[in-house]
Amino acid sequence: MTQANANNKMVIKLVVIVFGMFGFGFALVPLYDVFCDVTGINGKTENTAAVYESIEIDESREITVEFITRTNTGMPWEFRAQTSRMKVHPGELNTVSFYVRNPASSNMMAQAIPSVSPGMAALYLNKTECFCFNQQPLNAGAEAYMPMQFYVDPQLPEDISYFTVQYTLFDVTARASDMKTKPNPYMVPQPESGK
Repeated sequence: MTQANANNKMVIKLVVIVFGMFGFGFALVPLYDVFCDVTGINGKTENTAAVYESIEIDESREITVEFITRTNTGMPWEFRAQTSRMKVHPGELNTVSFYVRNPASSNMMAQAIPSVSPGMAALYLNKTECFCFNQQPLNAGAEAYMPMQFYVDPQLPEDISYFTVQYTLFDVTARASDMKTKPNPYMVPQPESGK
């Protein structure tokens, strides 16, 4: 074998390795999502409403749920949970409310992204209603009280007695196409002038 042939084989091997690494890089995100779904460690919650069926409430257990809010960098809205912490019984339907205010001089659209810690608890948090399911438009200077209705599945592992639900609010105004056609159903009515 000549030196030229050996060099050509080495170049082919290196090109295959580079393409393999590039392909593996693209596959990492879907593989990570599958891994997190299987193990339940990602803290992601469902993006659709759960249906609450009358189930037996486990009054022998008390779970503490903490609600944390934050806004993404550059998001000017005021955003906070009306209830920062509550004790619930598995199977019990609960409602909490979140306050938002748009102090900006222009109408904006926001999207709240939830996460749960520890991640395993996300599998047992069932939201029957949540402002996070949809983008939330808010006029300049307006405010809203947005509900989240949920229950904790009684199958929640016994070693989990406390978990945190965090909502991060993102500005999606630039990507929103229907901002003017869908009013926010949670918006606090503005008083008429002179009242």
